Amino acid sequence: MEMFTLSNGVQMPAEGFGVFQVNDLAVCKQAVLDAIDAGYRLIDTASLYNNEEAVGDAVAEAIAAGKVTREELFITTKLWTNDASYEGAKRSFETSMKYLGLDYLDMFMIHMPYGDIYGAWKAMEEMYSEGKIRALAVSNFYAGKLTEFAEIVDVKPHVDQLELHPFYTRYDVIEVMKEYGTVPQAWGPLAEGNHGIFTHPVLAEIGAKYGKTPAQVALRWNVQRGVSILPKSVHRDRIEQNIDIWDFALTDEDMKKVDTLDLGHSEIVDHNNPMSVKFFVNVTPEAMKGFTIK
Repeated sequence: MEMFTLSNGVQMPAEGFGVFQVNDLAVCKQAVLDAIDAGYRLIDTASLYNNEEAVGDAVAEAIAAGKVTREELFITTKLWTNDASYEGAKRSFETSMKYLGLDYLDMFMIHMPYGDIYGAWKAMEEMYSEGKIRALAVSNFYAGKLTEFAEIVDVKPHVDQLELHPFYTRYDVIEVMKEYGTVPQAWGPLAEGNHGIFTHPVLAEIGAKYGKTPAQVALRWNVQRGVSILPKSVHRDRIEQNIDIWDFALTDEDMKKVDTLDLGHSEIVDHNNPMSVKFFVNVTPEAMKGFTIK
């Protein structure tokens, strides 16, 4: 497993395990345990996901069993829009830490670029300076918003988590991140199963040369361009397959072939769309309960 060095010197695993939409707590706990067994050390959750408690239970069990130490793990959670304020960020952090059962957090992230994100960030900077958080991050900050934000805040975001996959390459945003020392991190690195990614002929042709699946090619392509990835699954065989990408490397020609798949836009969500903004500003974690991953 490769590690990415953040701008503050903190080491972050290049590949992590995501638990979005894994709403059944028992399923979530088992998936995280399976992920740790498979070698994942970065676990990404959020208050919106309603499963921080399951993640915390899995982490505690894995540590107690001697499978991993706390220091080997990199745990991330996120601040939702209804808590995007100075006091809200402090409150949300304490609630998340209680659910996770941790005494420090590896990375705390603003989940969406809405609400009083500057007040929230000030609170996060304070907790960072107190050693409660090792790294600060944002999510779904497009090029313009990331630029505005990074120009104003004291601690520049160490990570920006975005939709990044072969059908939405977003090299423009990645270039902006480089200017501020921000590491790109991919949610939905397998495009949430869209665009026939698991059987796509271009990815399949490349994978055939290395004995790898189209999905493994897509994941390898992202990390080779400096993007941290967060694949997710509740199936142990897929969890293991998704991390089995560290024994091969794509050529420059392979990388360029994957680049040609870019559509130039998302077919999952547009965070600049007024209807999307209204939804994200008004929905609460409570309202998100019941969504499950297939």
